[in-house]
Amino acid sequence: MALILLVAVLVVGTVGYLLLGFGLVNALYQTVTTVATVGFREVEPLSTAGKFFTMTLILVGVGATLYAFSVLIETFIEGRLQDLLGRRRMEKTISSMRDHVVVCGWGRVGRSIAAEVAGAGRDLVVIDHDEERVAGCPHPTVFGDATEDAVLINAGVDRAAALVAAVDTDAANSFITLSARAMQPDLFIVARARSTDSEEKLRRAGADRVVNPQNIGGARMAAFVLRPHVAEFVDVVMHERNLQFRLEELAVGPESPIVGETLRDAHLRDRTGALVLALRDPLGQFLTNPPSDTTIEAGHVLIAIGTESELQSLADVVGS
Repeated sequence: MALILLVAVLVVGTVGYLLLGFGLVNALYQTVTTVATVGFREVEPLSTAGKFFTMTLILVGVGATLYAFSVLIETFIEGRLQDLLGRRRMEKTISSMRDHVVVCGWGRVGRSIAAEVAGAGRDLVVIDHDEERVAGCPHPTVFGDATEDAVLINAGVDRAAALVAAVDTDAANSFITLSARAMQPDLFIVARARSTDSEEKLRRAGADRVVNPQNIGGARMAAFVLRPHVAEFVDVVMHERNLQFRLEELAVGPESPIVGETLRDAHLRDRTGALVLALRDPLGQFLTNPPSDTTIEAGHVLIAIGTESELQSLADVVGS
């Protein structure tokens, strides 16, 4: 902005001297020497109007010049130039992202979400209003209030595959959900709820899933008390990257080659080695341990367990 102001002063000064009858080179020369306070003589005689114009140019131009140089010196001395260039590179990176995940809030919950998403190999963008809090964030970030449309646009919500609203208050998460849903109707939104009363409100606001960390944390702790081995197995399968087996979900599209076949006829276990634990229909209903005569339809989601190679083979067969 400082450089733009300085250039604007030079342009106005040059045009002014042109209107006073100066040649182009002399007009530019006179403007630069006047603004720079060099004090050379006038290259052409000045009329009364020219003198008043020159006095005005001195007052405005010297101020603009000093302001521009002070901003540049401050930028270099404080190291802000590197931050500015880094921010530009980050903005360019975010603008090139597609089907990424937007995480709103860089608190304890946001950090955990980002670690899981990044561990799965997905691109993500973090939004937070506290610049100091995200200073060490290893992911692309956008500084600002996530409830504002401009901030969500800067994070590429219109190109994202999913958004997680995990800021401190339920009211802010509701605003984020409403704004994101209006920008992209197909966006998958997961919202954090701090109180039970807010869960239904967040769903009405447009959240596909609402998560209460306190309730989930309590349920997991109770599971470790009641069924410790089962709980630990599920926990390890879901979150431990080094484990041989893991759970995966695979969507059956309309062009899938197994549409219309039964699980028996598809021979998924024999062909891939992966085990289908459950099936979810387009209405959201789960069918656990589905019978072998269950017909596979477009829109079904298969929940399977297996090694990475087995799950990849299953994905190839399903066409997911």
